Amino acid sequence: MHFGDRLVQSTRHIGNPLCVGLDPYLDKIPPLFCDGTMKPNDPRTAPAIESFLKAVIDMIAGKVAIIKPQSAFFEKLGWRGIRALDAITKYARSNNILVLMDAKRGDIGSTAAAYAEAYLTDDAPLLSDALTINPFLGKDTLEPYLTEVAVNKRGIFILVKTSNPGSGDYQNVHVENMPLYEFIGRSLQPIADKFTGPDTGWSSVGIVVGATYPEQADRLREILPNAPFLIPGYGAQGGGADDAVRAFVKRTSGFEGGVVNSSRGILFSAGNYTSDLKAWELNLSRSVEHAVNSLKEALERKS
Repeated sequence: MHFGDRLVQSTRHIGNPLCVGLDPYLDKIPPLFCDGTMKPNDPRTAPAIESFLKAVIDMIAGKVAIIKPQSAFFEKLGWRGIRALDAITKYARSNNILVLMDAKRGDIGSTAAAYAEAYLTDDAPLLSDALTINPFLGKDTLEPYLTEVAVNKRGIFILVKTSNPGSGDYQNVHVENMPLYEFIGRSLQPIADKFTGPDTGWSSVGIVVGATYPEQADRLREILPNAPFLIPGYGAQGGGADDAVRAFVKRTSGFEGGVVNSSRGILFSAGNYTSDLKAWELNLSRSVEHAVNSLKEALERKS
Protein backbone atom coordinates (compact mmCIF):
# COMPACT_ATOMS: atom_id res chain seq x y z
CA MET A 1 0.00 0.00 0.00
CA HIS A 2 0.96 3.62 -0.59
CA PHE A 3 3.14 4.73 2.36
CA GLY A 4 1.23 7.92 3.12
CA ASP A 5 -1.98 5.92 3.34
CA ARG A 6 -0.36 3.22 5.48
CA LEU A 7 1.08 5.77 7.88
CA VAL A 8 -2.13 7.71 8.39
CA GLN A 9 -4.35 4.65 8.53
CA SER A 10 -2.02 3.09 11.12
CA THR A 11 -2.08 6.18 13.33
CA ARG A 12 -5.87 6.34 12.98
CA HIS A 13 -6.15 2.69 13.99
CA ILE A 14 -3.79 3.07 16.95
CA GLY A 15 -5.46 6.33 17.95
CA ASN A 16 -2.42 8.56 18.46
CA PRO A 17 0.47 10.07 16.45
CA LEU A 18 3.32 9.04 18.75
CA CYS A 19 6.52 7.76 17.15
CA VAL A 20 9.00 6.11 19.52
CA GLY A 21 12.60 6.93 18.69
CA LEU A 22 15.12 4.17 19.27
CA ASP A 23 18.28 6.03 20.27
CA PRO A 24 20.30 3.60 22.41
CA TYR A 25 22.63 5.87 24.37
CA LEU A 26 25.11 3.41 25.84
CA ASP A 27 25.46 5.26 29.14
CA LYS A 28 21.70 5.33 29.65
CA ILE A 29 20.75 1.68 29.05
CA PRO A 30 18.87 0.35 32.09
CA PRO A 31 21.09 -1.98 34.16
CA LEU A 32 18.57 -4.78 33.62
CA PHE A 33 19.77 -5.05 30.01
CA CYS A 34 23.48 -4.21 30.35
CA ASP A 35 26.16 -6.78 29.62
CA GLY A 36 29.92 -6.35 29.85
CA THR A 37 31.47 -2.90 29.66
CA MET A 38 28.81 -1.48 27.31
CA LYS A 39 31.61 0.15 25.33
CA PRO A 40 31.18 0.35 21.54
CA ASN A 41 33.97 -2.15 20.85
CA ASP A 42 32.79 -4.71 23.41
CA PRO A 43 31.24 -7.63 21.47
CA ARG A 44 28.59 -7.97 24.19
CA THR A 45 27.23 -4.45 23.72
CA ALA A 46 25.31 -4.85 20.46
CA PRO A 47 23.46 -8.01 21.60
CA ALA A 48 22.56 -6.19 24.83
CA ILE A 49 21.17 -3.27 22.83
CA GLU A 50 19.20 -5.68 20.65
CA SER A 51 17.65 -7.36 23.71
CA PHE A 52 16.78 -4.00 25.23
CA LEU A 53 15.11 -2.62 22.13
CA LYS A 54 13.22 -5.85 21.40
CA ALA A 55 11.83 -5.61 24.92
CA VAL A 56 10.80 -2.01 24.19
CA ILE A 57 9.08 -3.14 20.98
CA ASP A 58 7.22 -5.84 22.91
CA MET A 59 5.90 -3.15 25.26
CA ILE A 60 4.86 -0.62 22.61
CA ALA A 61 3.33 -3.04 20.07
CA GLY A 62 -0.30 -2.08 19.61
CA LYS A 63 0.27 1.28 21.33
CA VAL A 64 2.19 3.17 18.63
CA ALA A 65 2.11 2.95 14.86
CA ILE A 66 5.75 3.67 14.08
CA ILE A 67 9.29 3.64 15.46
CA LYS A 68 12.31 5.68 14.41
CA PRO A 69 15.68 3.93 14.88
CA GLN A 70 18.58 6.38 14.74
CA SER A 71 21.17 4.58 12.61
CA ALA A 72 24.17 6.44 14.05
CA PHE A 73 23.80 4.74 17.44
CA PHE A 74 24.06 1.37 15.73
CA GLU A 75 26.79 2.33 13.28
CA LYS A 76 29.06 3.31 16.17
CA LEU A 77 28.97 -0.34 17.27
CA GLY A 78 30.40 -1.53 13.92
CA TRP A 79 29.13 -4.61 12.12
CA ARG A 80 27.56 -5.99 15.28
CA GLY A 81 25.50 -2.84 15.60
CA ILE A 82 24.30 -3.10 12.01
CA ARG A 83 23.31 -6.70 12.66
CA ALA A 84 21.37 -5.58 15.73
CA LEU A 85 19.67 -2.84 13.71
CA ASP A 86 18.66 -5.39 11.07
CA ALA A 87 17.19 -7.66 13.74
CA ILE A 88 15.32 -4.81 15.41
CA THR A 89 13.77 -3.50 12.20
CA LYS A 90 12.62 -7.00 11.24
CA TYR A 91 11.22 -7.55 14.73
CA ALA A 92 9.27 -4.29 14.67
CA ARG A 93 7.78 -4.94 11.25
CA SER A 94 6.79 -8.47 12.35
CA ASN A 95 4.85 -6.76 15.15
CA ASN A 96 2.98 -4.55 12.65
CA ILE A 97 4.99 -1.45 13.56
CA LEU A 98 6.18 0.80 10.74
CA VAL A 99 9.90 1.54 10.63
CA LEU A 100 11.14 5.04 9.83
CA MET A 101 14.92 4.85 9.53
CA ASP A 102 16.55 8.05 10.71
CA ALA A 103 19.75 8.09 8.67
CA LYS A 104 19.53 11.56 7.05
CA ARG A 105 21.10 10.35 3.84
CA GLY A 106 21.98 12.86 1.14
CA ASP A 107 24.41 12.30 -1.70
CA ILE A 108 24.63 12.36 -5.48
CA GLY A 109 24.10 9.91 -8.32
CA SER A 110 25.07 6.31 -7.75
CA THR A 111 25.82 6.94 -4.07
CA ALA A 112 22.27 8.15 -3.45
CA ALA A 113 20.99 5.13 -5.35
CA ALA A 114 23.06 2.85 -3.12
CA TYR A 115 21.58 4.43 0.00
CA ALA A 116 18.09 3.98 -1.41
CA GLU A 117 18.82 0.34 -2.17
CA ALA A 118 20.12 -0.18 1.37
CA TYR A 119 16.83 0.85 2.96
CA LEU A 120 13.90 1.16 0.56
CA THR A 121 13.92 -1.60 -2.05
CA ASP A 122 11.98 -4.82 -1.48
CA ASP A 123 15.23 -6.75 -1.02
CA ALA A 124 16.98 -4.05 1.04
CA PRO A 125 19.22 -5.49 3.78
CA LEU A 126 17.91 -2.86 6.25
CA LEU A 127 14.36 -2.78 4.92
CA SER A 128 12.47 0.24 6.22
CA ASP A 129 9.10 1.74 5.45
CA ALA A 130 10.55 5.25 5.24
CA LEU A 131 13.85 7.11 5.44
CA THR A 132 14.97 10.60 6.44
CA ILE A 133 16.72 12.53 3.64
CA ASN A 134 18.97 15.60 3.54
CA PRO A 135 18.16 17.78 0.48
CA PHE A 136 21.20 20.07 0.71
CA LEU A 137 22.86 18.74 -2.46
CA GLY A 138 19.83 19.54 -4.63
CA LYS A 139 16.59 18.09 -5.96
CA ASP A 140 18.38 15.66 -8.27
CA THR A 141 19.74 13.87 -5.19
CA LEU A 142 16.14 13.02 -4.22
CA GLU A 143 15.44 11.11 -7.43
CA PRO A 144 16.73 7.65 -6.37
CA TYR A 145 14.59 7.82 -3.23
CA LEU A 146 11.55 9.05 -5.14
CA THR A 147 11.94 6.07 -7.46
CA GLU A 148 11.51 3.76 -4.47
CA VAL A 149 8.57 5.85 -3.25
CA ALA A 150 6.91 5.21 -6.60
CA VAL A 151 7.96 1.64 -7.29
CA ASN A 152 8.12 0.04 -3.84
CA LYS A 153 5.59 2.23 -2.01
CA ARG A 154 8.09 3.58 0.52
CA GLY A 155 8.16 6.99 2.19
CA ILE A 156 10.74 9.71 2.73
CA PHE A 157 10.92 12.60 5.19
CA ILE A 158 13.03 15.49 3.96
CA LEU A 159 14.86 17.78 6.40
CA VAL A 160 13.35 21.27 6.20
CA LYS A 161 13.28 22.89 9.67
CA THR A 162 15.10 20.77 12.22
CA SER A 163 14.67 20.91 15.99
CA ASN A 164 18.26 21.73 17.02
CA PRO A 165 19.06 25.23 18.36
CA GLY A 166 21.58 25.90 15.57
CA SER A 167 19.20 25.08 12.74
CA GLY A 168 18.68 28.75 12.07
CA ASP A 169 22.35 29.23 11.16
CA TYR A 170 21.46 28.08 7.65
CA GLN A 171 17.77 27.24 7.56
CA ASN A 172 16.68 30.79 8.46
CA VAL A 173 18.97 32.56 5.99
CA HIS A 174 16.90 34.40 3.40
CA VAL A 175 16.87 33.20 -0.20
CA GLU A 176 14.72 35.07 -2.73
CA ASN A 177 13.09 37.07 0.08
CA MET A 178 12.14 34.08 2.20
CA PRO A 179 13.88 31.85 4.78
CA LEU A 180 15.69 28.88 3.31
CA TYR A 181 13.38 26.41 5.08
CA GLU A 182 10.40 28.03 3.35
CA PHE A 183 12.23 28.03 0.00
CA ILE A 184 12.89 24.31 0.37
CA GLY A 185 9.29 23.69 1.39
CA ARG A 186 8.00 25.49 -1.69
CA SER A 187 10.33 23.50 -3.93
CA LEU A 188 8.92 20.27 -2.49
CA GLN A 189 5.27 21.18 -2.99
CA PRO A 190 4.86 19.63 -6.49
CA ILE A 191 6.80 16.55 -5.40
CA ALA A 192 4.60 15.99 -2.36
CA ASP A 193 1.46 16.53 -4.43
CA LYS A 194 2.63 13.95 -6.99
CA PHE A 195 2.74 11.24 -4.34
CA THR A 196 -0.56 11.93 -2.58
CA GLY A 197 -2.31 8.76 -1.46
CA PRO A 198 -5.62 7.68 -2.99
CA ASP A 199 -7.23 6.64 0.31
CA THR A 200 -6.26 9.34 2.79
CA GLY A 201 -5.02 12.26 0.67
CA TRP A 202 -1.68 12.30 2.51
CA SER A 203 1.59 12.14 0.62
CA SER A 204 4.38 9.57 0.87
CA VAL A 205 6.80 12.51 0.76
CA GLY A 206 6.92 14.22 4.13
CA ILE A 207 9.17 16.72 5.84
CA VAL A 208 10.98 17.05 9.16
CA VAL A 209 9.80 20.01 11.25
CA GLY A 210 10.89 20.34 14.88
CA ALA A 211 8.37 20.78 17.67
CA THR A 212 10.67 23.54 18.94
CA TYR A 213 9.67 25.78 15.98
CA PRO A 214 5.85 25.88 15.95
CA GLU A 215 5.48 29.16 14.01
CA GLN A 216 7.66 27.82 11.22
CA ALA A 217 5.59 24.63 11.23
CA ASP A 218 2.46 26.74 10.69
CA ARG A 219 4.00 28.33 7.62
CA LEU A 220 5.19 25.03 6.22
CA ARG A 221 1.75 23.52 6.68
CA GLU A 222 0.31 26.32 4.54
CA ILE A 223 2.84 25.48 1.84
CA LEU A 224 2.55 21.68 2.13
CA PRO A 225 -1.05 20.90 3.13
CA ASN A 226 -0.83 17.18 2.29
CA ALA A 227 2.70 16.32 3.43
CA PRO A 228 3.01 14.36 6.68
CA PHE A 229 5.35 15.99 9.18
CA LEU A 230 7.90 14.09 11.23
CA ILE A 231 8.08 16.19 14.37
CA PRO A 232 11.16 15.65 16.55
CA GLY A 233 12.02 17.71 19.59
CA TYR A 234 9.01 16.65 21.69
CA GLY A 235 9.70 15.90 25.34
CA ALA A 236 13.36 15.78 26.35
CA GLN A 237 14.38 18.37 23.73
CA GLY A 238 11.93 20.92 25.11
CA GLY A 239 8.99 20.79 22.70
CA GLY A 240 5.57 20.62 24.32
CA ALA A 241 2.58 18.60 23.16
CA ASP A 242 0.63 21.64 21.95
CA ASP A 243 3.52 22.81 19.80
CA ALA A 244 4.13 19.28 18.53
CA VAL A 245 0.62 18.95 17.08
CA ARG A 246 0.21 22.59 16.11
CA ALA A 247 0.52 21.88 12.38
CA PHE A 248 -2.01 19.04 12.46
CA VAL A 249 -5.15 19.71 10.44
CA LYS A 250 -8.71 18.50 10.80
CA ARG A 251 -9.81 15.81 8.39
CA THR A 252 -12.79 13.47 8.44
CA SER A 253 -11.13 11.25 11.05
CA GLY A 254 -10.04 14.13 13.28
CA PHE A 255 -6.83 16.09 13.55
CA GLU A 256 -3.86 14.50 11.81
CA GLY A 257 -0.79 15.48 9.87
CA GLY A 258 2.15 13.31 10.77
CA VAL A 259 3.92 11.70 13.69
CA VAL A 260 5.50 13.14 16.83
CA ASN A 261 8.77 11.56 17.94
CA SER A 262 9.85 10.97 21.51
CA SER A 263 13.03 9.04 22.25
CA ARG A 264 14.75 9.75 25.56
CA GLY A 265 11.51 10.68 27.31
CA ILE A 266 10.29 7.13 26.82
CA LEU A 267 13.41 4.96 26.73
CA PHE A 268 15.24 6.64 29.57
CA SER A 269 12.74 8.16 31.98
CA ALA A 270 13.93 8.17 35.60
CA GLY A 271 11.87 5.16 36.65
CA ASN A 272 13.43 2.91 34.01
CA TYR A 273 16.72 2.54 35.88
CA THR A 274 15.88 -0.63 37.73
CA SER A 275 17.04 -4.22 37.75
CA ASP A 276 13.52 -5.54 38.19
CA LEU A 277 11.83 -6.55 34.91
CA LYS A 278 8.27 -6.00 36.09
CA ALA A 279 9.12 -2.56 37.47
CA TRP A 280 10.85 -1.64 34.21
CA GLU A 281 7.85 -2.77 32.15
CA LEU A 282 5.50 -0.75 34.35
CA ASN A 283 7.63 2.39 34.12
CA LEU A 284 8.01 2.12 30.35
CA SER A 285 4.26 1.64 29.95
CA ARG A 286 3.67 4.74 32.07
CA SER A 287 6.11 6.75 29.95
CA VAL A 288 4.33 5.73 26.75
CA GLU A 289 0.92 6.37 28.30
CA HIS A 290 1.99 9.83 29.47
CA ALA A 291 3.30 10.79 26.01
CA VAL A 292 0.20 9.43 24.27
CA ASN A 293 -2.22 11.11 26.66
CA SER A 294 -0.41 14.44 26.41
CA LEU A 295 -0.66 14.36 22.62
CA LYS A 296 -4.31 13.32 22.71
CA GLU A 297 -5.15 16.13 25.12
CA ALA A 298 -3.31 18.60 22.91
CA LEU A 299 -5.32 17.42 19.90
CA GLU A 300 -8.55 17.77 21.87
CA ARG A 301 -7.63 21.36 22.72
CA LYS A 302 -7.34 22.07 19.00
CA SER A 303 -10.99 21.16 18.65
